Amino acid sequence: MTREQTIALADVFVALLVTLVIVALVTRRFGVPYTAALVVFGLIVAIVAPPTGIDVTPQLVLVVLVPGLVFEAAFRLDISHVRPTLPAAIVLAGPGVLLVAGVVAVILSSTTDIPLSSAFLVGAMVSATDPVAVIASMRQSRAPMRLATLIETESLFNDGTGIVLFAIALQSAAPLSEGLVSFVATIGISLAIGLGLGGLAAWIGGRIDDVNLELTLTIIAAYGIYLLADRLHQSGIIATVVAGIVIGNYGRRAGMSARSRVAIDTVWSYIAFLLTAIVFLLVGLTVSVADLAMAAIPIAWGLVALLVGRAVVVYGLLGGLGRIPSPFALGLRLSRDWSHVLFWSGLRGAIAVALALSLPLDLPDRALLQGTVFGIVLVTLLVQGTSAGFVVRRFAAEAATRSDRDNPRIS
Repeated sequence: MTREQTIALADVFVALLVTLVIVALVTRRFGVPYTAALVVFGLIVAIVAPPTGIDVTPQLVLVVLVPGLVFEAAFRLDISHVRPTLPAAIVLAGPGVLLVAGVVAVILSSTTDIPLSSAFLVGAMVSATDPVAVIASMRQSRAPMRLATLIETESLFNDGTGIVLFAIALQSAAPLSEGLVSFVATIGISLAIGLGLGGLAAWIGGRIDDVNLELTLTIIAAYGIYLLADRLHQSGIIATVVAGIVIGNYGRRAGMSARSRVAIDTVWSYIAFLLTAIVFLLVGLTVSVADLAMAAIPIAWGLVALLVGRAVVVYGLLGGLGRIPSPFALGLRLSRDWSHVLFWSGLRGAIAVALALSLPLDLPDRALLQGTVFGIVLVTLLVQGTSAGFVVRRFAAEAATRSDRDNPRIS
């Protein structure tokens, strides 16, 4: 890297930080989610300014930004809070992802000229949720912790299952049964990798009494486990999420001193804040207005399909299973108010953009598929993201006032 390139990179990084501070201050004043505002700002810059020279590659998003984000969220999850909602999260992140992708594929292929195989690709790309704005609104309104944990746990796991489904969808020649077996096998192996290496990292951390080394170990776990699983052709995100949960629960309690916990929590909180801001700003810079205009009709039908698919999963699949009289169904039962919040939390974000960018160059209708995904992401962030606060206050927060906030009822 030349001196000029190094200086240019430093300029871009400082400009990103300045933009983040300005946008965050402005949105805080007007009560708008800063994530949605960053997307709009990036879109405006992409329209009116000269080319920025920023090459937003899928590797930049998936390898540099996403591992840190999912590790921090998983590291913060308290397993005692996750356990009651785990059955619901598994349903949403497993069969729920497949259902959404299928509904999007059927509706898109029926209403546009997009073939069924390409429509399923779009469904796979937008099947994973990214409810950053919803979670932020829930924390501000002091909504029930159990509901916030469910939404966050779902998004952590369906990032991984969505990417696995996308990789299988690209191999359209493979039989359906073979694809399903590969889907289940990849998830299982990735879970094992995260559990084993996360446990090893937690064990090593318990024998280190040095804050800097313990913090370094968590960064190695976040990125090293992701890269290893990816090289083994497994899901790096699923492995990293599981490792983060293990280290954040077993490692934190078994070996970390109070001083280490405070330091690691503080550093990772800032890392997540910075990575989140960069991701959403890059989403805005990536979206092409020309691609959006070309894909206007598929975008509209894709949004309809996404809402239909989400409704089928939340009210049909999850609600139907929750009515089954069995102990397992207890973890699936949600009140109607909570179901409404869960339905509206289906925003799409960085994962969908990264997958769209990674489409093969020789794929038929590549630009149309990318424009469709970019448009769906943009609309969900701007519409659902900006209205998340109202929905949370209207349903989740009001429901919490009718019950014990510390021990909210699931049914």
